[in-house]
Amino acid sequence: MASKHTSNLLSLACVLVIVVVSKAAVEPSHPIDAVRRSSFPKGFVFGSSSSAYQYEGAAFKYGKGPSIWDTYTHQHPERIADGSNGDIAADSYHRYKEDIAIMKQIGFDAFRFSISWPRVFPKGKLSGGVNMEGIKYYNNLINELLAHGIKPYVTLFHWDLPQALQDEYQGFMDHRVINDFRDYAELCFKEFGDRVKHWITFNEQYIFITNGYVYGQFAPGRCSSWQPFNCLGGDSATEPYIVGHNQILAHAAAVKVYKTKYKAHQRGEIGVTLFSNWYVPYSDAKEDKEATSRAFDFSLGWFLHPLVYGDYPTSMRTFVKERLPKFTKDERILITNSYDFIGINYYTANYAKFDPNATSGNTSYVNDIRATLSTDRDGVSIGPKVNASSWLAAYPVGLKNLMIYIKDVYKNPIIYITENGSLDFNSLNVDKLLKDLFRIKYYHNHLKNLHEAIKAGVRVKSYFAWSLLDVFEWSSGFTVRFGVVYVDYKNNLTRISKDSAKWLHNFLMT
Repeated sequence: MASKHTSNLLSLACVLVIVVVSKAAVEPSHPIDAVRRSSFPKGFVFGSSSSAYQYEGAAFKYGKGPSIWDTYTHQHPERIADGSNGDIAADSYHRYKEDIAIMKQIGFDAFRFSISWPRVFPKGKLSGGVNMEGIKYYNNLINELLAHGIKPYVTLFHWDLPQALQDEYQGFMDHRVINDFRDYAELCFKEFGDRVKHWITFNEQYIFITNGYVYGQFAPGRCSSWQPFNCLGGDSATEPYIVGHNQILAHAAAVKVYKTKYKAHQRGEIGVTLFSNWYVPYSDAKEDKEATSRAFDFSLGWFLHPLVYGDYPTSMRTFVKERLPKFTKDERILITNSYDFIGINYYTANYAKFDPNATSGNTSYVNDIRATLSTDRDGVSIGPKVNASSWLAAYPVGLKNLMIYIKDVYKNPIIYITENGSLDFNSLNVDKLLKDLFRIKYYHNHLKNLHEAIKAGVRVKSYFAWSLLDVFEWSSGFTVRFGVVYVDYKNNLTRISKDSAKWLHNFLMT
């Protein structure tokens, strides 16, 4: 989204001021009122999503320790499209009451936010002490949400690893992070679990790892020296798999603590949020269909397959070989079924094409897939884009297809759609940003396809829009906007509802 979810080699390096819809292979259009809240099952939850680094601000205040994103943006502003950072972000740390009132007015049932690990553990670990100012802030946030009838859905890790752990042992590169994450998770369960009933351990390991350890575009900015990104050290042939392995084990360790010590009396649930595009074969050729299967295995399957079946997908074992870590027998028992639900973040679709040259170059996660992934085929996008250079092509049927794929391949888990949304490029024409018909159509058509997936037997229980506000979007900085509420960065961060916020309000009220 280089926004949060960067396309493989795409980096958004400038602010575009003209918004156009690209030539695309467009699905048949639908009226934008074909579905509404009443179309969905009783009890279905609608909310908006956020993350601490993108929303909170107060990056160096109130006892918070630095995160790897604080360090990354300050030491390497050239790696952010506009040289910006999340020091202030949307200043939700100070304006959470205002933002909750906006959520209530729109009609959301829930708010998914992340806790900043270094805000509660400034040194990253229990032995380094607890920052009670951080505990107080999240207690106030949770209580304010509940006072407005909005359920808190809490993510424990949304990419802002404490810098102290990166400095001490390279963070998720070391197995010691497993116990430190477990201790952090348990503190959160103790402090907030009497009111928080929905826990998410990790957000999008795939995006965190590929951008942080394969392409070097996100913190901590690592990749192989032969790659053209001037990375800060690293090895994209081995590090992504080590980090992924440790995150899977850290997830399972936190789930075990919750289920054995807290779940029975707190009566909550715990899961993980994974990212996946929908993938379409570039052609009917066998090798393109096999490339499509590998694309799923090396993104969604990388993290979901171990939780369902106790090991990595066969294709990963086949092509990564000894570079892919192995689970011990006890670890396989620990990770299998370590979830009550699976969160899914979906934005776009890619064509997958077999890459016959993948084995001729340097060893890397990228070449392990043996596939080229792109939104375009023969110069035509798989779906409409707000701008031709965007990585995000609207492909609503991909959400339905993905839901059915998970149902059929991964034993029909309970699914929460924890992120879905569309970007605009920042523009001097505020009126165009406020009249965001493209985003309205995007939301409506995805909700329509989600409704069809439910009718097909997929056990989807919630939908969270990304995002309530325009915020800092990782390596894209403030050059793109995902919010249904416009944030005026030049005028005291004033919040102004876009047409999409008004559309969502009408959707949720009918």
